[in-house]
Amino acid sequence: MRGRSPLWARLCLVAGVLLLAVSVGSLAGGSILLAHYGGQVTHPGGLGSAAAGHDIGGPIDLLLVGIDERAGNAAMGARADSIIVAHVPASHDMVYLTSIPRDTRVVIPADARTRYRGGTDKINAAFEFGYQHGGGRDEGLTLLAETVSGLAGGLKFSGAAIVNFDGFKDLVDALGGVRMCVDERTTSIHTGWNTRTGQEGEPYSFNADGIPTTLKPNMRPQVYEPGCSDMASWQALDYVRQRDKLADNDGDYGRQRHQQQFIKAMLTKATSAGVLTNPQKVDHMLNSIGKAVSFYNNDIPLADWILTLHGITPERLVTLKTNGGHFNSEVVGGQSYEILDATTKGLLAAIGQDRVAEFVAAHPELVGDAPGTA
Repeated sequence: MRGRSPLWARLCLVAGVLLLAVSVGSLAGGSILLAHYGGQVTHPGGLGSAAAGHDIGGPIDLLLVGIDERAGNAAMGARADSIIVAHVPASHDMVYLTSIPRDTRVVIPADARTRYRGGTDKINAAFEFGYQHGGGRDEGLTLLAETVSGLAGGLKFSGAAIVNFDGFKDLVDALGGVRMCVDERTTSIHTGWNTRTGQEGEPYSFNADGIPTTLKPNMRPQVYEPGCSDMASWQALDYVRQRDKLADNDGDYGRQRHQQQFIKAMLTKATSAGVLTNPQKVDHMLNSIGKAVSFYNNDIPLADWILTLHGITPERLVTLKTNGGHFNSEVVGGQSYEILDATTKGLLAAIGQDRVAEFVAAHPELVGDAPGTA
């Protein structure tokens, strides 16, 4: 069995802060809830030289990271398999979500604290080089933040977050599932059943690189057909993890799109009357957020974050596609990388200049083309 990693989580990250903001801001006694749950979420540090100032009255940029971390085995290290920049304009009325492909070729700066000398590699390796030699999550996040900052022309971050897979499973359970719209036939490489015994297991065999090869004898994989339905937590999280058996063969880009749909679906459910008017569901949801998300708040009080973000609703999340949602690969030294195209580089520059709305209006093809709910 392969180690389970939160590859689905690119968009789940922003949910922790937004869900906390929306739910606490919408409930009576919000200040009491904030004091109770806030300590479970916030952490100091994590941004290094990529940290912005402590004023979030203007435009805000957040770095959101999902990692493949071997529980109980720090020696195995950790890589950032999910990287997203969340941009909130100075008007504080929208969130623009831009995924950075994990195989993007970048220059990673040196990190004397973990004895990394710097070099050119895939961007997901930056977290690992900071994590090694005792650096852990905090130093991994710092080196990744500094790497993304360099890629984006010196972009600075007002905060960052790391997601935990099991915590989000509990969160979706607390919500009672989510409504998802499948846009392409998706076959799970993680979940299947033995047709003779009914036992659940991984349906495919994998090669040394972790790529699924052949279907195991008597195994039937879970398949998600196009259309809208209410999904339980295991279904939703399994669906948005997939990239290898997508009908359109769009790999990581398809997975990014499905994850974007999932975050909208989750926020829609979390802000529904059926959840916010149920004290037991609210308590379960807020406890799950604390388990799912580690939020590095850059020494800005969580109350300020909630006051700033509480007006953002699912309809105000705009998902953007790097490289137009298509592969832009290049082989260098026998290694395949993703190369950001000129339009994507322009988008990153626009984020730093707080003119994303203007840039997107000129490039409507960047906007995610599928809704998250129906």
